[in-house]
Amino acid sequence: MPSSLLIIYTGGTIGMVKDRETGALQPFRFENIYKMMPVLENFDYKIEGIAFTPLIDSSNVSPSFWVKLAEIIGSNYEKYDGFVILHGTDTMAYSASMLSFLLENLNKPVIFTGSQLPMGVVRTDGRDNFINAVEIAAARENGTPIVPEVAIYFENKLMRGNRTNKFNAENFNAFVSGNFPPLAEVGVHIKYNRNAILKPNFMNLKVHKKLDTNIAILKLFPGITESVVKSVLGIKGLKGVILETYGAGNAPTDEWFIAALTETIRKDIVIYNVTQCKGGSVEMGKYETSITLGQIGLVGGFDITTESATAKMMFLLGEGYRGDELKELLQTPLRGELTA
Repeated sequence: MPSSLLIIYTGGTIGMVKDRETGALQPFRFENIYKMMPVLENFDYKIEGIAFTPLIDSSNVSPSFWVKLAEIIGSNYEKYDGFVILHGTDTMAYSASMLSFLLENLNKPVIFTGSQLPMGVVRTDGRDNFINAVEIAAARENGTPIVPEVAIYFENKLMRGNRTNKFNAENFNAFVSGNFPPLAEVGVHIKYNRNAILKPNFMNLKVHKKLDTNIAILKLFPGITESVVKSVLGIKGLKGVILETYGAGNAPTDEWFIAALTETIRKDIVIYNVTQCKGGSVEMGKYETSITLGQIGLVGGFDITTESATAKMMFLLGEGYRGDELKELLQTPLRGELTA
């Protein structure tokens, strides 16, 4: 049986093609996909597609968008062997991270891809990204998908979705996975890193739909003022804070700063310590400037990305976790998002 794939076009640069009459860029139509990329006919796949109406610029992605995307995959899960999501690059790492949490017991590929240049531009990176994402989503071995997880394919590399950052707005090599090796590298052949890829558990897919957005991200910088810190920590209804610290989880030791964090934690608001670095891990206690953070109750995020930390906290709070149980789960790898 040939692999069957569902292409989900949410919006973004990759889906824009040039109108032959006006020269204007407009979204492509799926019925014309084989005309646009005849090479797809060389694959023995059944490819079908749906598009969001209206299309979403990735800057406008929201929790309701993530839930809708998860629902589409859930309702079509038994009909297809894999899924390719065409998505704008700006928030792709957030969406891929969130989908990894919303799709529990995922045993099929969900591959995000996009492009820096529209499909309708001669030098576009979109064609190669799309074609390779399709081939990876369809790849099976003995009837089992080779990559049964949420991933991002971009510029010859397949990366775990909840391990990525967008780090370049101009180069075709737009994404980096600083703390986890590529799941696959594409050249003449597709070389899968099988030791890095999550193994299927063959359990039934569970689609989660509850997210809690009562969180904030507080990024430290030299000279940050007490009023800025307290204004963020004092947000009404706040349940969780992602604190972007320096290096291996270091922060100022000013008395007012530690007092503000301590007061916040006493209100049962969890503070998740995540490094600002694209590579490396939070190790509270490694340096003197982070010892106090552990003592007052900050939760170390190890090597999780800010994008993944955001998604994970919204997900866990939405599932109703609080207190010690929430803290424990934040430090536990649920979808391969961190190395504890």
